[in-house]
Amino acid sequence: MDSTPPSSSSSPFDLVSSALGRYIPRGQAAAPGPAGSPADPVGAAPEQDLPAAGRQEQILGAVNLDRELRVTHRNLEAPVFAGLDAPTGSPFVALLPQGDVPTVTRRLRQVLETGEAHVARVQRLRRADGSELVVSMSILPAAAPQEGLTVSLIAMARRLHLYAAETAIGTSLDIGETAQSLAESLLAWGDVAAIDLDFAVWTGEGVTERAQDRIRLRRAALVPDRAWPEGYVTLGDDLPGEASRLLAQAIRRADTPQSIVVPDRAAIERVLGSPRLVRALVPSDRSVGVACVPLVLEGDPPVVLGVAEVWRRADRPFADSELLDLEELVARTSHHVDLARQHQREHTQVLALQRRLLPRSGGGTIQTASVYQPTTPDSAGVGGDWVNSFPLPDGRTALVVGDVVGHGLGAAATMGQLSMEARALLSAGLAPDEVLEHLDETVTLLDDAETGLAAGYSALGSTCCIAVYDPVSHRVALSSAGHLPPILVSPDGRAGPLALHPHPGLGAEFALREPFGVHTFVAPPGSLLALYTDGLVEDPAVPIDEGIGRLADAVASVHPWDPLQQAARRVVSEVMPARQRDDVTLLLARMIGYRKEDTATWRLPARDDAAVRARALVSALLRQWRTRDGTRDSVLLLVSELVTNAVRHAGGPITVRLIRDGPGLLCEVGDTGNGRPRLGRAGLLDDGGRGLHVVHRLTTRWGVRWTETGKVVWAEVVR
Repeated sequence: MDSTPPSSSSSPFDLVSSALGRYIPRGQAAAPGPAGSPADPVGAAPEQDLPAAGRQEQILGAVNLDRELRVTHRNLEAPVFAGLDAPTGSPFVALLPQGDVPTVTRRLRQVLETGEAHVARVQRLRRADGSELVVSMSILPAAAPQEGLTVSLIAMARRLHLYAAETAIGTSLDIGETAQSLAESLLAWGDVAAIDLDFAVWTGEGVTERAQDRIRLRRAALVPDRAWPEGYVTLGDDLPGEASRLLAQAIRRADTPQSIVVPDRAAIERVLGSPRLVRALVPSDRSVGVACVPLVLEGDPPVVLGVAEVWRRADRPFADSELLDLEELVARTSHHVDLARQHQREHTQVLALQRRLLPRSGGGTIQTASVYQPTTPDSAGVGGDWVNSFPLPDGRTALVVGDVVGHGLGAAATMGQLSMEARALLSAGLAPDEVLEHLDETVTLLDDAETGLAAGYSALGSTCCIAVYDPVSHRVALSSAGHLPPILVSPDGRAGPLALHPHPGLGAEFALREPFGVHTFVAPPGSLLALYTDGLVEDPAVPIDEGIGRLADAVASVHPWDPLQQAARRVVSEVMPARQRDDVTLLLARMIGYRKEDTATWRLPARDDAAVRARALVSALLRQWRTRDGTRDSVLLLVSELVTNAVRHAGGPITVRLIRDGPGLLCEVGDTGNGRPRLGRAGLLDDGGRGLHVVHRLTTRWGVRWTETGKVVWAEVVR
């Protein structure tokens, strides 16, 4: 081939072809060996067999195409391109993997139309035997007056392939995707590649040195994707215990992780010693060899994360240089596998916490159903959304939805802390706005220099919405801290968002803080309340009001007899944006309340005879309810003590309420006082302070909740 510099009128094909003369040694033909041998990622002939002058340089090729993208000329004489079948008149796209055909075709036609070159595209080409060659492909327009294209191909040298593989493997924190990327990169050295990981790595557990007889390997990746023989270990399967132990022992010779090569099928059968293990591990019936390379986490001592297996035909044995390349690639990417393991561990922990916070049964006065759908693992799996519903000790039900800023373990830890704090404060009788005040202070404290920002996480701007449902009055008290407005569907089918006063959220700057308001409304039996996070309705393609409107329409379509959990899933599937960008959370609550015949309320003036009147009213009702004599006596004494305390210490009108709830009776006495009753230790000669001791002994539990006009002391007695 003539290497004389061409004239200025030469086509790009001539320019590339003439340059090839400087890279292909004179007198050397393309290696006729096994076409497209995948044993060598840069050539069919082993590198050590090539003349020294041409080992590193034989990487250039060129193909000329007409306007129909058919091959008109080709120069693929370098040994690296052996096995690329591109006869004159054949479509160029026949060289491409099927999945790349649309994209490359679009690029080729774009260069034809615009005349602008497209350079340095990393591309895989298919050899005749099905293996692939990685090249850097540039598409150049033909020089006038010629038409068509010139495609120059630069076979990526081993170093470039190692770099590209490492870069691709490190792009995901999902352990399955990481293992798959590693296996796909290893396929350049063989016909089949598999990654078998220690089960503790697969599940994200801590990796330690363990006894060899406890080793357990799981297949995390397997390429290529095709039908495998019966009994072969495929993706997600555990390797047989004997195979796991054999692999572990083989790669840990002299207590040091080492690569091993088993050259042919006969040797493999001798090592495995069992037809069952041969069926499980050997991917073909023909004679094959395998290279096993340990994935090692450096340390003292080093820890083996798993094993990479590369299989190929026995007539192409692994060269020493190839084994070194395999070891280098696996060594470079083992830390990515460990990072994915750590992410898997965090993902599992956060998801367990998230599931732990999901609502349980709402009791007989309210039905609840929730849906929580995290974002993809690449965004750290789960975030700070939480949803909770729980009965309060006084018979009411609390509904809480929150959205903590960010994703990952920091957001989950803050989410868990705020969720548990909200539950404790609500159970202690605080109103929703008072609970939000405490959460606001907590977020501010968590964000100080020592505990929040120093840990690389800030929860400022988190949102929360709290609703408390009273099943007797059917009233809901709701407060919001920067959260989107809940949707209320009345029994007659009318639906819409509640009109809430906007609030900047939790942890706002002091100058921006505002009092948390309380929105009170009536939710008759049959009403449906939907609380949610912004991931359900926020879509960059539509305004937020439109997303909320779609949610209102979907919730309004829920039939009163629909199973609520199924309805919640249906609403999410209808409303959720096509491309999920954030965690999606929905809580549906269907109000039921108590039957009228199970409750009674009396309003009494704060006079000395209030206790007597209360006992008479309660006694008549208990007879009507056919309450046992012992229970009736306890309730009458309880009412007498609570009303007497209210008259003595509070004043104002007194409200007495009795609720029959399953096996229990709930007695409530409300007044206008703001003092908190406390159970103290009374002396033998003390006249006061004994009423609460009586209450404490007669009841299964008792407590106080605060109202806008005072407080309510409640107590529960077993019927």
